[in-house]
Amino acid sequence: MPQENAGAISGDFGMESLYPFLYSGRTDLSAVLEQVRASTVAKAQEIIELRRAVGVRDGARIAEAARQAAARFAAGGRLFAFGNGGSATDAAQLATLFLNPGGDARPLPAFGLANDTSVITALGNDVGVDVVFARQLAAFGGRDDIAVGLSTSGNSGNLLRAFDEASRRGMLTIGLAGYDGGKMAELDSIDYLFVVPSSSVHRIQEAQTTIYQVLWELTVEALAAAAAAGPLDNPEKRVSDVPRHTR
Repeated sequence: MPQENAGAISGDFGMESLYPFLYSGRTDLSAVLEQVRASTVAKAQEIIELRRAVGVRDGARIAEAARQAAARFAAGGRLFAFGNGGSATDAAQLATLFLNPGGDARPLPAFGLANDTSVITALGNDVGVDVVFARQLAAFGGRDDIAVGLSTSGNSGNLLRAFDEASRRGMLTIGLAGYDGGKMAELDSIDYLFVVPSSSVHRIQEAQTTIYQVLWELTVEALAAAAAAGPLDNPEKRVSDVPRHTR
């Protein structure tokens, strides 16, 4: 199983497999442009089909996770998002989406755990990379909070540690992974795991952006519906009614 964000491109061989028209030796501009067009269309079609497949398989569970997240926010909870490499960037974007959605949408407290370089480098240097997220959740996380971890491989050791810590603290845990879910699929500490069934890091991350965008939209809708109808149920009771790690 590949490591996080590794193996997608490795030297000219990897680039050639992704963009063969750049390495064909042709000088016919029209032919090259046609291959570029065909490659772009194929990649766009691939992600469309992948997003559709994830929606059909996991749509109901994404909606349930959003209702659970809304219950936590209504109880005063916060969202903590984390990941490595490109997934750290996606985690930061996820947190920004909840915290500063723009327009008339309700801002919700959310934090990207990879954003503070002083904290990350201190923990990585003094203790170890495996604890850079778990230690932060141990310091800040509570029973009304939400932990969202993103990985393409599903094998990131510091995410596994973070989910276990979040679960011990009673947090709602949501995981996004690719391939077959990797080691994240073996955890009992993830309440909702959404796996993008692809071996392409690029397509996995593109599909994951759709998952957390929909998660945010449905969470905001659930909060609005709850505000109109009355308070949400106790979040702990709601989460306990759903078996962990169902897919």
